[in-house]
Amino acid sequence: MDTRSVDLSQELVWANYILACEGILDAFGHVSVRHPDNPDHFLLSLSSAPELVELDGIVEYGSNSEPAGEVTGSQYAERYIHGEIYRRRPDVMAICHHHSSAVMPFCITGRPLVPVYQHGAMIGAHVPLWDSRDDFDDTNLLITNAAQGESLARALGAASMVLMRHHGATVVGGTLRELVFRTVVGSRNAELLYQALALGEVSGLTSGEIEQAAKVPPAAMDRAWKLWLGRVKK
Repeated sequence: MDTRSVDLSQELVWANYILACEGILDAFGHVSVRHPDNPDHFLLSLSSAPELVELDGIVEYGSNSEPAGEVTGSQYAERYIHGEIYRRRPDVMAICHHHSSAVMPFCITGRPLVPVYQHGAMIGAHVPLWDSRDDFDDTNLLITNAAQGESLARALGAASMVLMRHHGATVVGGTLRELVFRTVVGSRNAELLYQALALGEVSGLTSGEIEQAAKVPPAAMDRAWKLWLGRVKK
């Protein structure tokens, strides 16, 4: 890999560690980033618990979600989530699929996940819910082929996050750091909404508040990245 690819791959490793340290990823889940020189390709680690991802395990994948070169080691079965979203959304530069316990109640019940605090606006005004049964009847809930990945990408549409019925969530970002920020604050938003619902009905942010609060400056995201990376390094 060239220098840009190596640098981005190292940042991808850190992204895995941060999301594990922040309690979003556990033994499962995965993070990818679009290739810096070939926009039809993306970088994703070999199948591993995110906290155990290593730089030499980062693999370049083609637009068909298959390795661009020879690979030794297990691959994520759900890599099609990444390939099909990148194919459909040229604005997306990074993707995280996770099963955070904060979002699972909304995946299970179908209750709308709405922004309820400032940074929660990053999830957008509408978070769609994808139901695999609509296109594929009963499955094992995993996305293991391009058709399933394409169906999820269609459900995501222009949104920043999509819930997956009884499964988890997939989040996208315009940069890797934006993705990490949105993934963390999106899960925090779900925690706060769940807690608030225990007290009564909840009104989310207004459309105007969402539009304005979602414009988080890159410097603010870098500030959070440095904090979270510092926790990882300790």
